[in-house]
Amino acid sequence: MTTIDQDLLPEPLSPERRGWRTADLARASVVALAVWFGLQLAWSVSSLLFLVFLATLFGLAVGRGVDYLERFRIRRGIASALIVLSTLGAIGGVLAWTAPTLIEQGKQLQTEFPEAIHKVQTWIDSKRTGLVGTLIKSAATPPATAGGVTVAPPVAVGVPATSTRKPTAAQVLRQAADSIAASPSEAIKKRITEQLGGASRYLFSFVSNTLTAVAAFVLLVFLAMYIGAEPEVYRGWLLSVVPATSRAQVRLVLAEIATVLRKWLVTQMIAMVVIGVVSMIVLLLLGVKAPFALAFIAGLFEFIPTVGPVMSAVPAVLMAFVDSPEKALAVLIAYWGIQFLENNLLIPYLMRGEMDLPPAITLVAQSLMTLVFGFVGLMVAVPLTAAVLVPLRMMAERENAREKAMVKQGKLEDMARADVDPDTVMDVADSGPVPAAS
Repeated sequence: MTTIDQDLLPEPLSPERRGWRTADLARASVVALAVWFGLQLAWSVSSLLFLVFLATLFGLAVGRGVDYLERFRIRRGIASALIVLSTLGAIGGVLAWTAPTLIEQGKQLQTEFPEAIHKVQTWIDSKRTGLVGTLIKSAATPPATAGGVTVAPPVAVGVPATSTRKPTAAQVLRQAADSIAASPSEAIKKRITEQLGGASRYLFSFVSNTLTAVAAFVLLVFLAMYIGAEPEVYRGWLLSVVPATSRAQVRLVLAEIATVLRKWLVTQMIAMVVIGVVSMIVLLLLGVKAPFALAFIAGLFEFIPTVGPVMSAVPAVLMAFVDSPEKALAVLIAYWGIQFLENNLLIPYLMRGEMDLPPAITLVAQSLMTLVFGFVGLMVAVPLTAAVLVPLRMMAERENAREKAMVKQGKLEDMARADVDPDTVMDVADSGPVPAAS
């Protein structure tokens, strides 16, 4: 148990000095303003902060490799540069080797997509009746507003184009219903196109500028290299703002966060390769067009848990729909099976209890970060959530241990008053309830 020198403790305040004084109110106001301005600054440079977080994430993985190479008397700076440049070289070599196939099949995807959408339209138009037709019509119906129904441009049915007479509400509604009944797939296609177009502009606004993307990538590489070479330096600067009495606990929390993030990143890298290879094999067996390009998309989007696999399954299902709806259904089932095996076998084996994020918390975090920060928020949502949950989990474990100790202490006190052997009773209590005799 740690002992505290009483001489180092401050003198207790006198009764007349207790409470809020003018200086205390001024100090609190300054702190509140500083926090407010800090939050405003963080909001304005959120993209840079997320980039630094990603660089720290990769730097932690690089740091583990640097620790290994340091055993062979290789300087940390040189080892960090070797790891980063070797990794980039390996990735570049694989891309250069597969580039001709990826480019060719990427063009095939671009060519076949209109045909796939046309096939989907034809299939939707053939399902106008029954339950499927009802669902399609409900999906194609324009959303209602507070003042009525939002419909297409008001063109009166049966009225010449040169006429200035406004159409009645019944004519507008009839025209909308006729257009949906004539081709519900057109309405669905229009709505999906509008939604995807808006989502693309919103999600990928961070990488819309090529120069910004290149600069961000270069900054990411160098930050990861520097953090991996000297992680203790940056950890020391972070601990310099922590009071001395709390540094030991903060150091433990930072070490646990580093372990969890490193484990998560390595797991995601392995999962990306495995999912890409397995998806390519499945697509080849099913005879889907452009299997290498689709498998590359599946492996790339695997970096984004929960949402990425869904996004990568859409082009694969559409390409399979070019051949037949049955093949599209088979691809959909295959992708679901791959994700099921990954979530229940691969990820638990790789993580081995290091990080157990509840799916509901993961989905809420991804949705919130995407709505607020866009695509870059979606990328960092899961590791950032894992980092936030680490101190919460450590606090919960500590409080659970305290609660258990308090319960046992209470039982021991009761047993001491009853003159009962505590060891015997605690053994019975730890073994669980005894079933009653029948």
